[in-house]
Amino acid sequence: MRHSVLFISGRETEYIRNRVLIAALGSHFDVSILTPNARSILGRTVIGLSRFASSRPSHDVCLAGFYGQPIAIGLSALQHQPIVFDAYVSTFDTLCQDRQWFAPRSPVGLLSRWLDRRSCEVAAQVLTDTEAQSRYFAAEFAVPSSKLTALYVGCDESLFFPRDEAALASPGFEVFYYGAFLPLHGTEIIVQAAHLLRDRPKIHFTIGGHGPGYVAVRDMIESLHLTNVELVGWIPFEQLPEYTARASVCLGGHFSKVPKAARVISTKTFQFVAMQKPTVVGDNPATRELFTHGRDVYAVAMGDPEALADAIGTLAGDAELCHRIAAGGHTVFQQRLTTPRIADQLASVIVEALSSR
Repeated sequence: MRHSVLFISGRETEYIRNRVLIAALGSHFDVSILTPNARSILGRTVIGLSRFASSRPSHDVCLAGFYGQPIAIGLSALQHQPIVFDAYVSTFDTLCQDRQWFAPRSPVGLLSRWLDRRSCEVAAQVLTDTEAQSRYFAAEFAVPSSKLTALYVGCDESLFFPRDEAALASPGFEVFYYGAFLPLHGTEIIVQAAHLLRDRPKIHFTIGGHGPGYVAVRDMIESLHLTNVELVGWIPFEQLPEYTARASVCLGGHFSKVPKAARVISTKTFQFVAMQKPTVVGDNPATRELFTHGRDVYAVAMGDPEALADAIGTLAGDAELCHRIAAGGHTVFQQRLTTPRIADQLASVIVEALSSR
């Protein structure tokens, strides 16, 4: 008889972290999804917990998916089955350290720290997305290492898989990046690298996405009179493989010096290596958990546009290196990052949580 897992999250179930977790759970468990189709994190959290309180669904384990801090705390008061909490993003880190919207000792800062700490306390097991992030939660919120498991994000393999490059490749040397234009990402570093490569006419940058820093990046491109960079705006998720397939090299990042950037691996990096693309990443402890520079990825110093420009220039002149890195990254994905691999690791976490009853 298979155990049953109740999944409830603050972000939508189609968000890539939640999508992969749900797919992985389905390989080993009977899964009930209680995340409502609301417009906001607050709405999904309140409605989801209200539905749970009113329906009391039968389950063996609760998985509080991203964003799940309030959900984990709420579930601990509403039921007594073990909780697995996905600490994919720290509230305190996001608000007070990454985006610096609030001071750490402000009321919001103190509340955000409590949310992170308490949600980990009530959980039997805590998921993070890298070993580096696990170390952060252990140090910042006193989470026992025995509770923490790094579960890499992976991707939707029905969308992200190798394509026929000969049929889809763009003329010249196409560099592709997309993101939400957050300080964490370091999109301005990419523009500065493009400026350094402005005299290499065959190298062209396509940057997708939108977000808080979009206008500043657009203004930077205009002030530098760059003709080798194109901003294409928001790209629907289902179209990302098309842009990736046309690229000669993909930029996974993160390239900023924001502390969090050194503890995480961008979602796009997993997508790019799944599609067997040579990928440039920031050289940091999280990246080195999976990848080796020159074998699986091309790693560059973070916050350094010259290093990024040198990497792109080197790859543009070395087809054999591009091929080797693309093949190596894809091998890492197949060995460690497919949904079945993630499913087996997640199943072990669920079983460990069950043993705590």
